Amino acid sequence: MSQQPTGGPSITQERRLVTAIPGPRSQELAARKAKAVASGVAVGLPVQVVAAGGGILVDADGNQLIDLGSGIAVTTVGNSAPRVVEAVTRQVAEFTHTCFMVTPYEGYVAVAEKLNELTPGTHEKRTALFNAGAEAVENAVKIARSATGKQGVVVFDHAYHGRTNLTMAMTAKNMPYKKGFGPFASEVYRAPLSYPFRDGGRDGAEAARRAIDVIEKQVGAENLAAVVIEPIQGEGGFIVPAEGFLPAIVEWCRANGVVFVADEVQTGFARTGELFACDHEGIVPDLIVTAKGIAGGLPLAAVTGRAEIMDAAHPGGLGGTYGGNPLACAAALAVFETIEAEGLVDRARTIGKTMTERLAALQEQDPRIGDVRGRGAMIAVELVKPGTTEPDADLTKKVAAAANAQGMVVLTCGTYGNVLRFLPPLSMPDHLLDEALELLAGIFAETRQEG
Repeated sequence: MSQQPTGGPSITQERRLVTAIPGPRSQELAARKAKAVASGVAVGLPVQVVAAGGGILVDADGNQLIDLGSGIAVTTVGNSAPRVVEAVTRQVAEFTHTCFMVTPYEGYVAVAEKLNELTPGTHEKRTALFNAGAEAVENAVKIARSATGKQGVVVFDHAYHGRTNLTMAMTAKNMPYKKGFGPFASEVYRAPLSYPFRDGGRDGAEAARRAIDVIEKQVGAENLAAVVIEPIQGEGGFIVPAEGFLPAIVEWCRANGVVFVADEVQTGFARTGELFACDHEGIVPDLIVTAKGIAGGLPLAAVTGRAEIMDAAHPGGLGGTYGGNPLACAAALAVFETIEAEGLVDRARTIGKTMTERLAALQEQDPRIGDVRGRGAMIAVELVKPGTTEPDADLTKKVAAAANAQGMVVLTCGTYGNVLRFLPPLSMPDHLLDEALELLAGIFAETRQEG
């Protein structure tokens, strides 16, 4: 049996419903939120979490929910991984902040050294630390522009890169990320992605030729600083490009002096059954952007890449007040240690195998499940009208709501709003994962009967 880290040892690893979801205390907090928090900050499942660990979230009403979201791929090692808790506790007692740009400290350097070692490629690397994925993506573009002297940036259909002005321009989906927030940054261009479920049998090489043709005709390599892509798309629907697509794009970038940037904000740090999603096809990016799972829930992000590209920005051109905060750096070092010590890359593969097999079996019985895809503990199902590829967003909302009501945190995504995405923490024990999949099967059966 695979190793099953649990973290949060005081929390029993069982689903428990004491009240309806959300319960009265959670509803009290929701009422307070409505009066105190800007309405633009929406909530998927309004339960007030008071403790978490392993694969369980505990709410203020005593309910225990199975966590299939990991805070959107953040708590990959668990919400209260012992090494992370210990490291942060130790650091907070020493000092919480000095600003690395004012008086540096070892933690920042140690995280940079580790990222230079762990990320794909054996070339000489440099790293800069930031606070969140969008900030890191934006800095990767700054670095690429500085290194190449060019301005253009190519992104892809269905992409999600963040909520800052530049990254909103890079993001494909209008609602809720872009509507009413323009004008957006210029010199951002979009190319077609390899989307196997919707590509009519087009293989990776052919899809790459289509994308490159668009890039060459509509942008021109001579104007292009960077191509930025998620090796597996996140918010866009957990789309895994067909084999050969990514290597062909990398080859074109190398031949044309364009910086290839891998946005591994959601896919990094063991999530996909490799340390990084690029590793599945041996992709070596020029720059790689990481965040989310890097620090066990503390805000940290990074850009790591070829030394000659990273060093192109002038001294003082990169940074930020909180970038590489000491607490977040301590947490990140503990996350790296936890991944290795607990065999979490293998654990992600085991979780992925279980989920894919069970969901594929469900797909055989239910024509509304158009596609099962993903890697490791990053798995999705795309829901459609039976016998078609027409997206069924209503069914997706219904299944997610039913899962929530039964004590499971389930997230949706996709350009068409018709994808259920599953991101269990790698600390989730097998019996909880099995229970979650059984509950999902039951929900699909119930919705079939209702339909």
